[in-house]
Amino acid sequence: MVEPVLHAISPIFQVSNLQRGIDFYTKVMGFELGWTWGTPPDRASLCRDAVEITLEVEREPRTSHVYLQVNGVDAYFERVIRAGATVVVPLADRVYGMRDGRVTDPDGNHLGLGEAIEK
Repeated sequence: MVEPVLHAISPIFQVSNLQRGIDFYTKVMGFELGWTWGTPPDRASLCRDAVEITLEVEREPRTSHVYLQVNGVDAYFERVIRAGATVVVPLADRVYGMRDGRVTDPDGNHLGLGEAIEK
C-alpha cells in the first residue's frame, strides 16, 4: 500500500472584521485574495506561494498561532513591520537553530516567521 503524502496545511484564523483581515494579509503580509464566501462574505482565502490562510468571521474570535518558514526572513520581517505589523517577538537567532520572530494580525492571531540558521 502506498502511504498518503501530506503536501500543505491551511490554517483557519477567526477574525471579527473580514475586510480588515483581508487588508492586513494583502497589504501587510503580501498575500493575494483567493476567494470570499457568503452573503455577505464571512470567509476568505488568502494565498502566497504554497501557503493558504483562511479567515472566518466570528462574533468573539479566538486567537491562533501559525509558524511560517520563510526564505529571506530578515527582508520579509522588515517588510511586514514597515507595512504595519505589530511585533510580538523580535527577530533573532534562536538556540533551536532558527532565526525567527513573531508578528500579530489585528485580531491577535500570531504569525511566527522563521528561517533555519545555516551552519
